[in-house]
Amino acid sequence: MKRPLEGIKILDLGHVLAAPYCTMVLADLGAEVIKIERSGVGDDTRRFSPYINGESAYFNSINRDKESMTLDLKNPKGKELFLELVKKGDVVTENYRPDTMDKLGLGYEELKKINPKIIYACITGFGHNTVYPGRPGYDIIAQAAGGLMSITGYPDKPPTRVGSSIGDIISGLFTVIGILSALRARETTGKGQKVDIAMTDCVMAVLENAFARYTATGEVPERIGSRHPSLAPFDVFKTKDGWMVIGVGNDSLWAKFCKGLNIEEYITDPKYATNEARSDHSDELKTYIEKWTSARTTDKAVEEISSFGVPCGPVNTVDKVMEDANTKLRNMIVDLPHPKVGKMTFVNNPIKLSETPCDIFKVAPGLGEDTDKVLKRVLGYSEEQIEALRKEGII
Repeated sequence: MKRPLEGIKILDLGHVLAAPYCTMVLADLGAEVIKIERSGVGDDTRRFSPYINGESAYFNSINRDKESMTLDLKNPKGKELFLELVKKGDVVTENYRPDTMDKLGLGYEELKKINPKIIYACITGFGHNTVYPGRPGYDIIAQAAGGLMSITGYPDKPPTRVGSSIGDIISGLFTVIGILSALRARETTGKGQKVDIAMTDCVMAVLENAFARYTATGEVPERIGSRHPSLAPFDVFKTKDGWMVIGVGNDSLWAKFCKGLNIEEYITDPKYATNEARSDHSDELKTYIEKWTSARTTDKAVEEISSFGVPCGPVNTVDKVMEDANTKLRNMIVDLPHPKVGKMTFVNNPIKLSETPCDIFKVAPGLGEDTDKVLKRVLGYSEEQIEALRKEGII
């Protein structure tokens, strides 16, 4: 079966995480992603640990299903070659500082002159249209400036970065949405457009009830640990051998929970009868519930509370997630052959389509390993032309 994005050609100038994550998702969906890297250097993440037989597991995890070609964009001939590719392409992606591509003469305004249908997607810390044009952006900057760190962690501890590079990743995902939207619009208008994504905007966009609470009450949300600000019990709880979470999201679930724990009197107790009341008394409620959970193993507590019809789950370590029966059922862990390592393990794409597949099929490319193939296939270059470019250091 054909993949949903087959026929879409993407020139990927992205590096490190945000843009490469975006193009990884698009490649999984079938887009032809040509990763353009610096000769002899490549993406910085090629040198990020951990390594398997000298190969970066990090780089491989976000650059699968792509092709790699090397190109010197500072060389006038290299720039000309890139513009030739742009004429044949559908999308250009990059996550440099806002003025980098313009300084090279390869910004959106220049590219659309030679290909009005091109979609130009850029990811920066604060956007191309910004009052902070010179500020670089990393994930931790976005998490901090976008407000996420201010509500992550416990009140008596410093603001905490989320364990995953969520600022980069959600920016990559929002860019995927922007690109797909621009491709759909192009079907109607015949024109491409610029997709301008700011990491701080993306972090703000996923803070949901933090902004809702502030605009509704005027109170600035603070760090409250793992508990929910307006639902209870909705928190992490100690068990005999680890941790679990319980999510009582409404009064009906509260009634089921109380019946299961044989504390039916709590259903109508004024201190616990409503979510608002339970939230006001969440600390003492947690102390009581933890006496129950800490007397049981995580598996036993999850089994019992699930039998009440109440949402709950274990706090799994990564190894347990990989071995979970549902992880295996949904084919979320995939092994692929690697020419140097032998085998590499990946987390599969979570998008499950019933008619068009979205599964990973190829490990990340070696630096520039597809340069010749791309030039022949896309531009029709001969072996002699390619060798001449190589001798000049353009590729």
